[in-house]
Amino acid sequence: MKPLFPLIIVGAGPAGYTAGLYAARGGLEALLVGLPGGTGIATDWVENYPALPDGISGFDLVDRMRQQAEAAGLQAKMAEVSQISLISDTFSLETGAGPFTASTVIMATGAFPALLGVPGESEFRGKGVSYCATCDGPLFRGKHLLVVGGGDSAVQEAIFLAKIASQVTLVHRRNKLRAAQCLQDLAFRTDNLSIAWNSILLRIEGTNHVQSVVLKDTISGRERTVEMDGVFPYVGLRPNSGLVLDLVSLDPIGAILTDEQMATSVPGLFAAGDVRSTSLRQYITACADGAIATMSAFYFLQRYGLQ
Repeated sequence: MKPLFPLIIVGAGPAGYTAGLYAARGGLEALLVGLPGGTGIATDWVENYPALPDGISGFDLVDRMRQQAEAAGLQAKMAEVSQISLISDTFSLETGAGPFTASTVIMATGAFPALLGVPGESEFRGKGVSYCATCDGPLFRGKHLLVVGGGDSAVQEAIFLAKIASQVTLVHRRNKLRAAQCLQDLAFRTDNLSIAWNSILLRIEGTNHVQSVVLKDTISGRERTVEMDGVFPYVGLRPNSGLVLDLVSLDPIGAILTDEQMATSVPGLFAAGDVRSTSLRQYITACADGAIATMSAFYFLQRYGLQ
């Protein structure tokens, strides 16, 4: 039986919508299936996307991509994909919008925040522990907040939260941040943002919600309890590759291994964006991955007479 679609794109972020745009403009019948979300739309402000020097919110940037792709003719279903299987060279997808089959698939499912793994984190998730400053920041207006991490995301979100909270403390295990210098400079100029250098979060405490945290100095070993209303961890991402764990080759952190053409270890299955093993996870690299993945899928379909 002929598959319903030559190409199905799984994921509704920058990589997915760029893949869909290239498919639609290239006359390739494709379906995008996914739920909006993830790091793409949760980022408060993006200032390093080309041709947008004044910056743009992550939500607006991804929504512009969606509008452009759909205007070009991309079919989209806002639904969750629950299963992907390969049967006789045809990919079968179970989704909230029904079952679909395809000759090729692009995985553009992004990544999700890594957990700290400290006592109290899971207990107080949604009760003072949040992984999305844009989503939950307004709930903590005038409060004292803790941000954990030292990279771009941690510093950027700490700066955003400082506009809402009375005080923000950024906890970093080293004596130097990893974030871009421009973000560091802005953080150092933010009056109500302080940095707890050489410190780690040991545990989160409270009754029905976060009330305090215990920090440990990595040099002296001294522990101290600090009253706190909320905790925002930003200690990395974990690729959202669960749908293809048993299909493709993965790297040690669970990211999908691809070649330069975004091809995985399974013929006809491609990956793009934060879900794949890559040295840089940015909007622009996700978009580039999406474009390459679609062209690779197109050439694959031509090579095997499937298009």
